[in-house]
Amino acid sequence: MSHLKSRYHQVRQRSEKLCEPLTIEDYLPQPADFGSPPKWNLAHVSWFFEELVLKPYQKGYKPFNDDFGFLFNSYYNTLGDRTLRTSRGDLTRPGVDEVYRYRRYVDEKMDELLSGELTDEEKDTIILGLNHEQQHQELMITDMKYMFSLNPLHPVYEKSFNLLAGKNKESGWVDIKEGVYEIGHTGDGFCYDNELGRHKTYLHDAQISKALVTNGEFLEFIEAGGYENFKYWLDEGWSWVSANGVKHPLYWKNLDGSWHQFTLAGLKKLDPDAILGHINFYEADAFARWKGMRLPTEFEWEAAADKFDWGERWEWTNSAYLPYPGFTTVEGPAGEYNGKFMVNQMVLRGASVATSEGHARKTYRNFFHPPLQWQYSGVRLARSI
Repeated sequence: MSHLKSRYHQVRQRSEKLCEPLTIEDYLPQPADFGSPPKWNLAHVSWFFEELVLKPYQKGYKPFNDDFGFLFNSYYNTLGDRTLRTSRGDLTRPGVDEVYRYRRYVDEKMDELLSGELTDEEKDTIILGLNHEQQHQELMITDMKYMFSLNPLHPVYEKSFNLLAGKNKESGWVDIKEGVYEIGHTGDGFCYDNELGRHKTYLHDAQISKALVTNGEFLEFIEAGGYENFKYWLDEGWSWVSANGVKHPLYWKNLDGSWHQFTLAGLKKLDPDAILGHINFYEADAFARWKGMRLPTEFEWEAAADKFDWGERWEWTNSAYLPYPGFTTVEGPAGEYNGKFMVNQMVLRGASVATSEGHARKTYRNFFHPPLQWQYSGVRLARSI
């Protein structure tokens, strides 16, 4: 079996492995617009291979179901109309069994394609599809967690799946010396188009923490009235706090005077030494201001990333999600992957405990809207010197 074929099956199997703890009822709910049901995610990643690989590259390919192109398209206008994002949980049909049959069908046809000679373009598109599925594996974990968190019984997805127990292994600060730094992806390995356009950036003297902010440190912010004092918050963040009555991070619960945290292993007592998670940009920025510090820029983060451990949490930066110099949008559906989202979003760097193995690199530019909390996101502080 070729390396690419082996990797294809490894990635595809992990998506289904993540669903093994689910009951049939767990596959459907969509309790928030930002999340998608497990059933839809399983079908959408197969749709990607069908639409972007099998239809253009396998001669005579016949779709599993002509309606699936509409049902499981996410945001690719190039490929036609699609169901509303907010309506994904309304799709009781096709059933879960049929979605798994769809996956089997796509895998069978992909096996045929992978058994033959592939052009560089075909290989590149398949590798993009595998990275796309890995992204959705992380989304499946975070979407399922949000879904389970709304159940007052605090259900357990898997007893060993508490992804919030990790602790810092380092302390102290990394010095960033004033000067010119090269930023962006280099080399022959895979990257997304938003990482390309390697360029020079001038950085001033600064320091970046080797440790991520812990639960205990953030609890001090809460107890000091951090959520009640507007002076720590950006105006938009303060509006978010006020409109939603936010008093603590997502998944935190104060039960009889004791703080707890919902995890995929159930409700757990909050460990003050564990690394903080599920913080949005507004909260991260407010905490940094309260500490008299700031968030790093994505360029500072990348310049220093070889000198500290990362991968426990997606780390908010103070950088807007914008194109690098020379960024170009490729023709076709792949051109809709990143570029059109470069507005009103902030960059997160690193990876998280929910990120699929082999999917992390220091030039990776994740991006989300500032109010969103449901990813495994955290805070690394920086300061100018």
